[in-house]
Amino acid sequence: MTNKRKIFNDPVYGFVSVPSDLIYDLIEHPFFQRLRRIKQLGMAEYVYPGALHTRFHHALGAMHLMGQALQVLQSKGHHLSDAEIEAAQIAILLHDIGHGPFSHVLEYTILNDVHHEHISALLMEKLNQQFGGQLNLAIEMFNGTYQREFFHQLISSQLDMDRMDYLNRDCFFTGVAEGTIGVDRIIKMLNVVDNQLVVEEKGVLSVENFLNARRLMYWQVYLHKTSICTEVMLIQIISRAREIIKNGQKLFVTPSFSLFLEEQISLEAFQTNEKYLQAFTEIDDYDIWACVKTWQHHSDKILATICKDLLNRKLYKVKISNFPIEDSFINHLKAALLEKGVQEDELKYFITEGDVSNKGYISGDETINILTKNKNIIDIADASDLPTIKALINIVKKYYVCWGKNVSLH
Repeated sequence: MTNKRKIFNDPVYGFVSVPSDLIYDLIEHPFFQRLRRIKQLGMAEYVYPGALHTRFHHALGAMHLMGQALQVLQSKGHHLSDAEIEAAQIAILLHDIGHGPFSHVLEYTILNDVHHEHISALLMEKLNQQFGGQLNLAIEMFNGTYQREFFHQLISSQLDMDRMDYLNRDCFFTGVAEGTIGVDRIIKMLNVVDNQLVVEEKGVLSVENFLNARRLMYWQVYLHKTSICTEVMLIQIISRAREIIKNGQKLFVTPSFSLFLEEQISLEAFQTNEKYLQAFTEIDDYDIWACVKTWQHHSDKILATICKDLLNRKLYKVKISNFPIEDSFINHLKAALLEKGVQEDELKYFITEGDVSNKGYISGDETINILTKNKNIIDIADASDLPTIKALINIVKKYYVCWGKNVSLH
């Protein structure tokens, strides 16, 4: 008999236990093992060399935090059945199972507006069939249809185990100390009132730090200008590969990945044709890198140039602005690219405009609720005496342009 109550050593939390035989079997499943081959932070390693951790690490960490949170709630007198505890841990363990290569980077590039959460739900249903319906309760919690709503809030909300782990883990692996949060303190302050997740008033300072840390991590890591630049280059590589295939030219592509370059696959296609979901479970970061490494030698100069530059970190230049980029500046960049041998219809591959936005906290729906000493429940934006928390409600938008300054197609 296999001992399924394993203990693994996590660099962030130390020793973490696998809580049940079913969870062990889910971790061992190929769908979940695939997450070992998908990096958590996409292209952030080009900025922070240590950012090589994976969705596999993150999912196990989030499961660990879920176990801690449920123990806290039990210690405060809330009855949680063994089935509920296992289901909540399964739901958070599998919450990212639908991520594709490079996580968010290619989410809307290789798929036609299909969010990873939709694919996670489809894969959970697939696993549920294979495990004889043992994931029914976990799926209800994941979808937010279970009657005890706080379980879904622990899985997906503005203060869920997902966010707490990725902030903690990402700041650890990137070395960005500003992202450090008091996970233990926040979890110890969790409670449930009227079926809703709340944080006791003693935890207000920790929640303030959590929200500020998340904002800082977005600008310093997730939306770092070099991360944006490398992501743009990778997206342009996929776009050019698609065009080459569309024009009937030969192009090396790994078998499962070829399906996503040849077709624009919608959510409906995933739901109605088994082959798309099966193919998706067979692609990861390695498929993309294998293609990029091969395409650097392709006869198409545009594809080869971008691939080679990305591999050798000869990155596009990038300009970030608080205001839309001036047309005169864009026209100047285009003229310079034309002089370097880029044709008019090829400019789209070597100059890209866009914008990024960051909203640290959304007040209104799914708020972070604070339980005061007087047993009142108020929004963290009202409970905090920091003006910065209210300021986090505002969307901060920045504009960028990336261009191949050193490109030469002559």
